[in-house]
Amino acid sequence: MKILVTGATGFTGSRVVPLLIQNGFDVRCLSRSTSDRTPLSPLTVEWATGDLSNAESLTSAMQGTDALVNIASLGFGHADNIISAAKAAGIKRAIFISTTAIFTQLNAGSKSVRLAAEDAIHSSGLDFTILRPTMIYGSPRDRNMWRLIRLLRISPVMPIFGDGQSLQQPIFVDDVAQAVLRALQTDATIGKSYNIAGKAPLTYNQVIDTVAASLGKRIWKLHLPYMPIVRTLQFTERMQIRLPIKAEQVLRLNENKDFSYAEAQKDFGFSPRSFEEGIGVEVQNLTMNIV
Repeated sequence: MKILVTGATGFTGSRVVPLLIQNGFDVRCLSRSTSDRTPLSPLTVEWATGDLSNAESLTSAMQGTDALVNIASLGFGHADNIISAAKAAGIKRAIFISTTAIFTQLNAGSKSVRLAAEDAIHSSGLDFTILRPTMIYGSPRDRNMWRLIRLLRISPVMPIFGDGQSLQQPIFVDDVAQAVLRALQTDATIGKSYNIAGKAPLTYNQVIDTVAASLGKRIWKLHLPYMPIVRTLQFTERMQIRLPIKAEQVLRLNENKDFSYAEAQKDFGFSPRSFEEGIGVEVQNLTMNIV
């Protein structure tokens, strides 16, 4: 079976593509002409140059393939193009990566776009599966836990906006890749959507404690009232002042983000690793990169 992968050169895609190849799939990767293909350079893959906003290049890239694995974000409004191109190319089977962020209670800018994308997929007539991971971590390309590890490595104090009791359930990137593979191989997943997450939820305080323990450090958590910070950040954003953190991110840290993956476990054997195990791998990666 030949698979077209979008988002192949990204953080998650660069872990999915090798796994597909190892399991006997032929892989064609769609990438922009400006994309860095280095993460996949050791692999035997076919490349197609194109852009999700260009329906013609999408359809051309999909010609001669049997299935689509769409890892590229659904948050930029390209779902209709992707679906139309897949149907024009005669593709039926498709895996789409969405996100549990569609369940946020916040007025996030991309939420409506992602929800519309999922609606379009459901009504597409494709043999689709939608996977919704929580926050993905697990390599130097991870923009969340990797930064947290680097910060805690050098600082004995961790400021926390709020009480740190909101639940998190980050998922290790290789567990996402395994979910893609198993969903693709399992007909029972056709026409279904699944939340996928780390093994167990933990509070943000526990996230900090787990990372600190992996680093062998003692960290003092400094809890700060978060709403004054949110209002300050909202003001700076209106003034178009760029800061390393946004008001929405602070609000998200104070929103529960725990999700059951029971359906994924039942239908295709999804079995994620614990945060302690995953963060241990990431701390080891950091040590190796520093050395």
